[in-house]
Amino acid sequence: MHQQTPAQPPRTPAEPSAEPSAAAPEGGCPVGGPELFTWEFATDPYPAYAWLREHAPVHRTTLPSGVEAWLVTRYADARQALADQRLSKNPVHHAEPGKTGIPGERSAGLMTHLLNIDPPDHTRLRRLVSKAFTPRRVAEFAPRVQELTDHLIDAFARKGEADLIHEFAFPLPIYAICELLGVPREDQDDFRDWAGMMIRHGGGPRGGVARSVKKIRAYLGELIHRKRDDLGDDLISDLIRASDHGDHLTEAEATAMCFVLLFAGFETTINLIGNGTYALFRNPDQRALLQESLAAGDRALLETGIEELLRYDGPVELATWRYATRPLTLGGQDIPAGDPVLVVLAAADRDPARFDDPDALDLSRSDNQHLGYGHGIHYCIGAPLARLEGQTALATLLTRLPDLELAVPPEELRWRGGLIMRGLRTLPVRFTTPNVPEAE
Repeated sequence: MHQQTPAQPPRTPAEPSAEPSAAAPEGGCPVGGPELFTWEFATDPYPAYAWLREHAPVHRTTLPSGVEAWLVTRYADARQALADQRLSKNPVHHAEPGKTGIPGERSAGLMTHLLNIDPPDHTRLRRLVSKAFTPRRVAEFAPRVQELTDHLIDAFARKGEADLIHEFAFPLPIYAICELLGVPREDQDDFRDWAGMMIRHGGGPRGGVARSVKKIRAYLGELIHRKRDDLGDDLISDLIRASDHGDHLTEAEATAMCFVLLFAGFETTINLIGNGTYALFRNPDQRALLQESLAAGDRALLETGIEELLRYDGPVELATWRYATRPLTLGGQDIPAGDPVLVVLAAADRDPARFDDPDALDLSRSDNQHLGYGHGIHYCIGAPLARLEGQTALATLLTRLPDLELAVPPEELRWRGGLIMRGLRTLPVRFTTPNVPEAE
């Protein structure tokens, strides 16, 4: 696996992203309930989700894109929907498939990936890619994640201030997933720029994301061709070997697979680090407990704490698209065939019917079967890597910068627009400058 540390701090991406809709579209607001998809909703959606759980747990709404979809907000219904075989991941079941899913993936020929297919193709492709995320392989990658984490902190530690999103949470998973895929070091800055464009336009016009998708698709296709003549110890090489040994992985499938691992593998970790750090700022008692346990060399609270941060204000607000293949009943609501269904993970993970005191952050929470990484056959395949990156990032920040604090009033923070992900646009922090060795 490629082991070179970036020679210089990563360039800061342009500020993400487009704003949410200023007002809820027709059908977006349940009768008598809160408005959805407003600025206020994006900042704190949890009161609205609490209302939906109570009064309209499976609610049909019009999304900012104009697509009508069902929002599922109770834990029991959400868990059922995530594993229900009557809900397909394939957008062919929707009347307007071009309006759902990742913008630009259809025109770029990137539809045959894990987020868009059902068994048996899903089973075959997941088996191939799962080799990259075994506990052994993730454990072997841990020292490299620590090295990247320390390098990024070194780059801003002398300043006494930083934007943790742009300077830390954003580049860390980009470099990590690039190395797992086998993207050469000299090309990783291009990937970072394309990823920045995807985040910047994530809540706005789909064309902005689509342009980045096409660039990534073209690059991945070329890289796969090059690696056929120079296989290495990386995921792309493993996919090529599997195809050559009769697992019937087409070049289009290999390209789409690499694309979705990049797409799904970086923004979730950005938001886990950003949302998690902000949650600790807002809960200083929990932060103090975590810092005390880390200082004592005990990582048990860190491990349960990451799970709690995923539940409390996780990086994925809504699970990716599902479509009813035939009429079905969910949570007492009749859902016609072809209708999109969106499981609201953020709502389900604060359901008081499943979690005690769900609006409180409790890093020691032991009964925590949250849905932050999904459930069933589509459970996030990269979850072990994301957990590793999240644990390493938070532990290192709190240890090396122990008095880290928010540098602006909380009301000045802005959350990115978009439907699936939940994350901060920026996270300005300040801290006492530690003694950092001069860079060579």
